Amino acid sequence: MSMGFFGIQFGFALQNGNASRILQTFGADVEHLSLFWLAAPLTGMIVQPIIGHYSDRTWNRFGRRRPYFMIGALLTAIALILMPNSAVLAGLLPPIIIGAGMLMIMDASINVAMEPFRALVGDKLPESQRSYGFSTQTFLIGSGAIVGSWLPYILSEYVGVSKVAVEGQIPNNVIYSFYVGAAVLIATILWTVITTREYSPEEMESHHATPIQEEQHGLITIFKDFKNMPLTMKQLGVVQFFSWFALFSMWVFTTPAVAQHIYKVTPGDTTSAQFADAANWVAFLFGIYNGISAVYALILPWIADKTSRKIAHAFSLVCGGAGLLSIYFITNPDHLIFSMIGIGLAWGSILSMPYAILSSSIPARKMGVYMGIFNFFITMPQIVNGFFGGMIVKRFYNGEAIYAIVLAGIFMILGAISVLYIQNNKEKI
Repeated sequence: MSMGFFGIQFGFALQNGNASRILQTFGADVEHLSLFWLAAPLTGMIVQPIIGHYSDRTWNRFGRRRPYFMIGALLTAIALILMPNSAVLAGLLPPIIIGAGMLMIMDASINVAMEPFRALVGDKLPESQRSYGFSTQTFLIGSGAIVGSWLPYILSEYVGVSKVAVEGQIPNNVIYSFYVGAAVLIATILWTVITTREYSPEEMESHHATPIQEEQHGLITIFKDFKNMPLTMKQLGVVQFFSWFALFSMWVFTTPAVAQHIYKVTPGDTTSAQFADAANWVAFLFGIYNGISAVYALILPWIADKTSRKIAHAFSLVCGGAGLLSIYFITNPDHLIFSMIGIGLAWGSILSMPYAILSSSIPARKMGVYMGIFNFFITMPQIVNGFFGGMIVKRFYNGEAIYAIVLAGIFMILGAISVLYIQNNKEKI
């Protein structure tokens, strides 16, 4: 039932590893990169609670969550095809505007497909299996991200597809990778839609003590649910703020940071072979941390069982913080692989443990809407970072993006500390 997440993360990895590169190629300054990346959290903040709200109430012959998988996948595939071709599509508008628009459409569509997958695990699995369910989902997320992150590098280094292009154009290895991502996304989502059976309303009510159907309707109930969110969810929000502030910095600034700090590329240079090498290597490194997260996801439930979900998550975030901080001290790009190990441990836990902790504290009949509202604590830190991160890099760090990565490491460790203060009515979380 989580196979579709393989395709979603395939596309998401292509976005994470190449969006900054594409936008810089179209003329974005490093100071403004985080502003363009605001498209992702802003659309997620709006889309996910709405999709969660309506998927909780969708009962038809196509299922409860599956219609949203399919619609989101189709829209994401279209955006994947169009984004690297923004220069070709540009008419009256500059390519940078088209590219940023495609980034927004892509992320909104990914959110439409992604949120119901989180709720589906809560729908179908009992409490005792949810750590394993979300960890299995994380394994597929990591596996998809490995291929998506590595594909541009593989196409250029082993297939011979060009990794450089004239100024203002995207290299063919990136364009073809996005095409493959669109095809894989559609194929894996179809797998989930065709092979997964969802419980009927009657079956859901028989599995849960509280009724599934909700008397109140309308989007106003989202605000009421937000106001009445459980204490555990609020406390997890602090953890998520630190974690996702760090992740946003990593996704936005790793390419320019590595290019400047390790490859010694002049700021603003996006056409040289050195910049292409740095960008391709960063995409490859992102595949490594996703691979680590996929393997780690298989043993994370065992760690949580032996300790607790809180301890497992705190340990993982400390490893992630150490990995981010280590980038500052590295001069050989090959050694960045070691940094990715710690980041991979954190990423594997971020994708599973908060949801496992949360799912035990929210009512089954509101699984979708609360999973969507929980996304607020993912998007808000990214929005804060988006507005101020680029400005801080430009004005306080003199354009040296490596210091944004250092700050990310500090925030990841603060997230680990805040995990330990989470309270829940369960004996062990």
